[in-house]
Amino acid sequence: MSGRFEGRVAVVTGAGGGLGRASARRLAAEGAHVVAVDLDLDAAQAVADELPTESIAIRADVSVEADVDSYVGAALDRFGHLDLHHLNAGIFGTFTPLPDLTVDEFDRVMAVNVRGQFLGLRAAFRQYAAQESGGAIVITASIGSLTGSADLLAYQTSKHAVTGLVHGAAVYGGPLGIRVNAVAPGIVPTDLFAAAASTTGGKNDMETRASTTPLRRAGRAEEIAAVAAFLLSDDSAYVTGQLVSADGGATVVNTVRPAGGAGAWDAAAHDRAFYGDDPRLPQIPRIPLGRNDQ
Repeated sequence: MSGRFEGRVAVVTGAGGGLGRASARRLAAEGAHVVAVDLDLDAAQAVADELPTESIAIRADVSVEADVDSYVGAALDRFGHLDLHHLNAGIFGTFTPLPDLTVDEFDRVMAVNVRGQFLGLRAAFRQYAAQESGGAIVITASIGSLTGSADLLAYQTSKHAVTGLVHGAAVYGGPLGIRVNAVAPGIVPTDLFAAAASTTGGKNDMETRASTTPLRRAGRAEEIAAVAAFLLSDDSAYVTGQLVSADGGATVVNTVRPAGGAGAWDAAAHDRAFYGDDPRLPQIPRIPLGRNDQ
């Protein structure tokens, strides 16, 4: 593998597992020293210990300003500079339906997924200014940044907000030599959804849901890491302000066309399963599976 990041220092948040771990491995394999940041220090340390470059692990809650300052300080103490940032840490929150979603549930997701990314961006920009350099930043967005669903409301709201952070930071950073992009993963089974392993829309049915994408499969963490590495590398020197989807083609599907599965599922059965016996549901006639009149 090429040494695109030889001698560079990269911060990866949420590095203890899933996409963050894959990203840390990929960046280190290409020569980067990695600052592996995670709320779970043991997990972050396990990742740092296995990397082929000199790397360190830092415990931090990315939604806490002092913790973000702490991981930046630790990185500077060890390496003296920072070049790359993969702001990956995030939580999915809860599957609680909109009418029952509590303010605390909503705020917790926004704190990690939006304030945490803002704090990471701000810290990166401040350090680039201090060392009078440019740099590259990638945020982990989601296909939820581009589309909507009836569940995971706080999560998808936070991921839409990430789009605004990327666009604004890219415009601000461009003249300073700072590029800001995002990778938007589709269905990638990772530990993020492990707590919802038995929930529809969680980890238990990921492979089934992914089978309806154009590529007909779920993604792998390593495939997302490869996109993040490209966006952090000089190979993408003329790319900034972009959300690059790595989703097996999920977001390009026109679901009201035959090739997109239109009419191939029973809307009435779906609505009863999701909403129960709510009397406000329209009386949609049952459609035999496989019929498609679009």
